[in-house]
Amino acid sequence: MAVYVDCGRRPYRHMLMAHMLADTPRELHEMADRIGISRRWFQPVSSPHYDVCQEKRQLAISAGATVVDMRGTVEVIRRIRANPSVDWSPR
Repeated sequence: MAVYVDCGRRPYRHMLMAHMLADTPRELHEMADRIGISRRWFQPVSSPHYDVCQEKRQLAISAGATVVDMRGTVEVIRRIRANPSVDWSPR
């Protein structure tokens, strides 16, 4: 089980954003808490993730997140979608 951050650098306002995903909801939300991302920024539609700025991405990596490329991101999303019974809602 793990938390992942992609190599994305998509512009949003004055920031460059990446995605943070995980194998389980608990891991994803615990990492968000650990690096100071509010759970209100959780995005459950399509594939459960948080968009993270580059500073938070680096914090996640320092806290143990694995960096993945586009293929790795797709693999994580496929695993998540393969188990639709998992409740991803932030608690």
